[in-house]
Amino acid sequence: MKLVLPRGLRLRLVVAFLLVAALSSLITAALTFRQARSAILDRSQNSAVHDLRIQVDSLLPNLPHDPTDTDLRTFARQLDRSSGSRGWHTAVSRDGGPLVGTVGKISSSLRAATKDGDTAFYERVEYPGGPRLLISMPVSYAGRGQEAGEPSGLVVYADLSLHGERTDISALITAAWAGAVPALALAVVPALFAARRVLRPVRQLRTAAKRITSGALDTRLNIVGNDELAALTGTFNTMAATLERGDSELRRMEANARRFAADVSHELRTPLAAMAAVTDALDEDARSGTLAPDTADAVLLISDETRKLAGMVEDLMEISRFDAGAAVLHLDDVSLSTVIHKTLQLRGWQELDEIITALPEEDSRIRVDARRIDVVLANLIGNAMQHGAAPLTVRATTTTEAVVIEVADRGPGIPDDVLPHVFDRFYKADAARTRSDGSGLGLAIAMENVRLHHGTLTAANLTDGGTVFTMTLPIRQREDSP
Repeated sequence: MKLVLPRGLRLRLVVAFLLVAALSSLITAALTFRQARSAILDRSQNSAVHDLRIQVDSLLPNLPHDPTDTDLRTFARQLDRSSGSRGWHTAVSRDGGPLVGTVGKISSSLRAATKDGDTAFYERVEYPGGPRLLISMPVSYAGRGQEAGEPSGLVVYADLSLHGERTDISALITAAWAGAVPALALAVVPALFAARRVLRPVRQLRTAAKRITSGALDTRLNIVGNDELAALTGTFNTMAATLERGDSELRRMEANARRFAADVSHELRTPLAAMAAVTDALDEDARSGTLAPDTADAVLLISDETRKLAGMVEDLMEISRFDAGAAVLHLDDVSLSTVIHKTLQLRGWQELDEIITALPEEDSRIRVDARRIDVVLANLIGNAMQHGAAPLTVRATTTTEAVVIEVADRGPGIPDDVLPHVFDRFYKADAARTRSDGSGLGLAIAMENVRLHHGTLTAANLTDGGTVFTMTLPIRQREDSP
């Protein structure tokens, strides 16, 4: 059988308090019962021995010096009649001989104990009828011509019931239980009070931790007392102060980094525009053959790198707008198929046999920012063409709630350790790869544009090979869209 412990700390404290109270009550009751039981039995035994001694001394003068069995039987009957409320039964033995009287059986150990002594002994025996007390008492002559205290060789044995004592002990047990149960019930009150006082700092710590989790890093708690909970509260305050300082520093560094990226991108845009205009003109000369072959190759290289740099600057400026919250949506009702075909057409992908489109037979109208959705599709398709393998499939489906656009390829897929980071900025699966054709922001910009539409963008590996990017956009855009 498995022991199930209470889960709540408050309940645990109350249960522990009650267990301690119950154990204390049980130990106290057990010790009290043991002492009281010993006192009751000792008092009864001593009193019985004393009364028997008095009766023996009072009847002994009537016993002949050399009594016969008849004299001993008469002596035992007289002792029985003098028992009063004790109701003992007695027997007399001379010189270790047989018992004469109404006692049936005496243990050999009790008979041996008084064989050579003059001290009374007793033992308690449990019989089917109840507990009984057996007493053995040596008899000495006194005042009949013999030397005072001379042993007579007689031993008186008495058998009396302890039923009354057992009743008293049972009543004592009942009284102990009767007192323990209410005491245990009353212990619930201080247990609840103690649990409340102990758990109050814990509840305050939990509330403060929730506030810090929600962003209120200036949360602090008052330290009360000098116990372990007070030390824990002090540690919490120190942790909160450290988190607040670290958060402030990180926010400052992040703001500086964003401002630097935005400023650099803005400053590079103007000279890059002039460079692009010049390289475009030189590019025409290089392609027309008017320049020397080496010069033409150099011009084409510079023109290509200038376009890449201009694209990277545009991506940096775009991501800076998202960080600054300056990106806005220009929503319009457009055709779903038109948006997809336009993306393919503008980049010369529509004529490629390796791109397959699967669009709904019945065209749907969606309310989106067509320019931003074009950016998303261009990034997804371009990424699939660069890192995947043909054929590429662009599939669109619509429901009453959302439009779903999937871009799938048949490439090797994305490693499992890379998959969670595909939308991270500047993330590179291969740390040794120092340069790529893109800015490393394409999928991050795609994700931001989808979020701006209150949609979702996910990446997953297909079971039969390849990767699928799934964009889900709600049919109805929110009126408060930025």
